[in-house]
Amino acid sequence: MKNILISSITAISIASGAAYKLPEQSLKGTALSAANIASCDGADCAYYNPANISFLNANSQYFEGGLTFIHLPKVSYKGTQTLISGNVDATAKTLTENVAIPYLHYVSKAYGNLRYSINLTIPAGLSKRWNAPVEKLYAQEFTLKTVMINPSIAYKVNNNFSLAVGANIVYSEGKVYSDGANIGIPLKREMKGDSIDYGYNLAASWHLDNGLKLAATYRSKVKLSEKGKANLYFGGVGKKYDANVNIYIPAALSIAVSKDIKKWTLEFVYERTFWSSYKTLDFNYKQAIPSILYDAFDKPKDKNWKDTNTFRLGVQYRYNDKLTLMAGYSYDKSPIPTKYLSYELPDSNAHIFSTGFKYQQNKNISWGIAVLYDYKTERKVTNNANGLKGKFSKGGALLITTGFDYKF
Repeated sequence: MKNILISSITAISIASGAAYKLPEQSLKGTALSAANIASCDGADCAYYNPANISFLNANSQYFEGGLTFIHLPKVSYKGTQTLISGNVDATAKTLTENVAIPYLHYVSKAYGNLRYSINLTIPAGLSKRWNAPVEKLYAQEFTLKTVMINPSIAYKVNNNFSLAVGANIVYSEGKVYSDGANIGIPLKREMKGDSIDYGYNLAASWHLDNGLKLAATYRSKVKLSEKGKANLYFGGVGKKYDANVNIYIPAALSIAVSKDIKKWTLEFVYERTFWSSYKTLDFNYKQAIPSILYDAFDKPKDKNWKDTNTFRLGVQYRYNDKLTLMAGYSYDKSPIPTKYLSYELPDSNAHIFSTGFKYQQNKNISWGIAVLYDYKTERKVTNNANGLKGKFSKGGALLITTGFDYKF
């Protein structure tokens, strides 16, 4: 049965990108801080830039599979929360979160000027849990999982230029619990939800003879249409309601340039994410809910997120015929205005550092390990629409990816 997901995280939501993006979807993606668009040269082009599959060996098929372990340390809040009774101390920390997520990429052999690819990824996610009494009123648990299947077709226009188009098929499910009993507020919610929704992606690649590569990719906005049941409680008495809400995975545009210089490959990526589509969170119920529950569960909530720019740098060094060393850095700006920051997604700007290696075992098989550290900056909160006054600190993320490549 479908149940409604109610959250102010926009229901797509892990972790190493601003808000709830997860751009690290391969061994190289993690090692290079996702600066892997113009220079991608394996099965993971299926995700990062399907236009590049036109330039792979035409008679070979490519496969990559792997696992990324994600550790989300505690986020600390030091400050107060405004309630009906006045300002109360809300100093607390979230619980830590650990999750392992898989990825799969496949690229076919060429059929004339055409070639296809498909990938299975976890493109976004969020998990935040609070045990402190004040925070439990708003976000005892906010968890969102997504899975995306992305088939694409590339057309090789000539030896230097390629275009690609694909479909994004996204399944999402989430869980939201909140409980005000520990601070004397008799409100509680228990909600789950899932949805299948669609979008598209476009890509273009231009490979110059001097080793310079240019690329552009675009992923469309995806409208998530969550429908189902919402269990709302007041004073220990609960009732199910038919409900629905529309929320969005934002569109994203990436422009990349890479250059091969002897044993080195350098790449720079500019990424624009159109978060401003998330203006208001508004839930609709088929039945009227009691007025005493309106402010908590039915009143539209302003979000007014902002479009953001992300800058990524990636460096590869081919130490010898078997070993490639990699490193990356990116700066990711949070889309959430301080005025609307909340417990379920206490986001801030991030400095992201990564490194890793890839080892060519033989002509068909390679493997490697990559590590990424996401450092979140401290964020002060004043004049907040949600009644917070204080600062969020710590948090961030640690990612470890193991990947396996097979060419046949």
